[in-house]
Amino acid sequence: MKVSLANLLCITVLASSGTSSPLERRGAAGKEKKVQYAAWDDVNVLAHGLLQLGQGLKEHVDKTKGQMRDITVKMKVFNVTVSELGKLTQRLLEDSEALKAKAQNLEEHENLVLNMSMDLQEKTEELIRDRKRDQERMNKLEEKVYGMMQGEGLEASNGNNSDVRHIQWMLEAQNKRIDELVERIKQQQEKLDKQNIRIRTLQNQIHIKNEQASLKRKEGDIHLNTSSEQRDSPIVVASDCHELLLRGETTSGLYTIQPSDSQPFEVYCEMTPEGGWTVIQRRQDGSVDFDQLWQAYETGFGNLNGEFWLGLEKIHSMSKAGNNILKVQFSDWRDESQSITYSFRLNGQENNYSLHVLERTAGNLESSLSSEGSGVPFSTRDKDNDQKNDLNCAKQLSGGWWFSNCGRSNLNGRYFVTPAPKQRHQRKQGVFWKTWRGRYYPLKTTTMMIAPAEIENKS
Repeated sequence: MKVSLANLLCITVLASSGTSSPLERRGAAGKEKKVQYAAWDDVNVLAHGLLQLGQGLKEHVDKTKGQMRDITVKMKVFNVTVSELGKLTQRLLEDSEALKAKAQNLEEHENLVLNMSMDLQEKTEELIRDRKRDQERMNKLEEKVYGMMQGEGLEASNGNNSDVRHIQWMLEAQNKRIDELVERIKQQQEKLDKQNIRIRTLQNQIHIKNEQASLKRKEGDIHLNTSSEQRDSPIVVASDCHELLLRGETTSGLYTIQPSDSQPFEVYCEMTPEGGWTVIQRRQDGSVDFDQLWQAYETGFGNLNGEFWLGLEKIHSMSKAGNNILKVQFSDWRDESQSITYSFRLNGQENNYSLHVLERTAGNLESSLSSEGSGVPFSTRDKDNDQKNDLNCAKQLSGGWWFSNCGRSNLNGRYFVTPAPKQRHQRKQGVFWKTWRGRYYPLKTTTMMIAPAEIENKS
């Protein structure tokens, strides 16, 4: 049977207070001295105090044990976190060194290409100077021949026949040399153009590597300054295709993006050396009916791997962040192609997605999109927003578009395989761009895509 510490203390006190020593008994017998005993209340108070003290010590010990267990668990977690951070730091250092080495190699390659380009440029300039000298000699020879041919006497002319033949031979030789020089200049120019393209590609690769290194450093900083729970958070989705390109995605295809203040959605990205383009419309075979109502044009329809319209709300969510450019590409049934590029701004639903064409930045075509200051609202057959008061352009033509006066362009019209219908009112409903092949020519393919205006500086 176990006895508690408090009970043991009480028994000890009672025993010591209620029993006297032999000396005291002998003294009591001899001297008849009276023995004094402690009061029972004092014993109870002392016992109660000792009991409380023991209980307090026990609670303190239990609490201290719990705290020690918590500290031990936290120390283990901390040790694991420190180990993981050490490994992550080492990997980041290794990646940084590798990126530095790659950037240095690319820079050396770029310097080599630039030196080659400068040498080719000097050779071209030298060839141009030789051509100018030969041209001057040719002019002098032509003047001499002309003077001889215009001589006063037949005898003088006959006497110089040999000189004339010699000069003619020299002229032919000079013409041949000039042709050779022109051909060499063309070849040198082609080489220069290829080198320039290569230089731009290398510069873009260096820029992409630097962006990747910067993103990795930022991610490393975020990892180092967050807890283990925060490190499990998902990676931020890119806002457009150009940002994906800067992150290292160089293959065209389907990706998920998330513009600011928008839900994520899937798009088709066209990755090019100058930047990443987000495709918003494609026509190629007539497999999708584009004669849709307002809601369909607002949310989008079709197949991203084939023909599709991305959706006005998605286009607005991508373009509202800043300056953007719109590229329009099309081809005819002879497989000849053309393109034109605009700076643009697109309003939201409250303004019926009005399109503001700010300026034409590239392409040889005349614009077929209106550039009215107030913008041109989008229009469908069930929501007539065009500039014609007495006519519904979307109903007379087909599909949805930024119609101003029904006549300049409609890339969302009906898809006609050549030959086009003979009836004029049917040909109006086709896919056309008035300033290229005319209003009644049905185009074979069209592609519309947008990107941030910054890529114009790299093209």
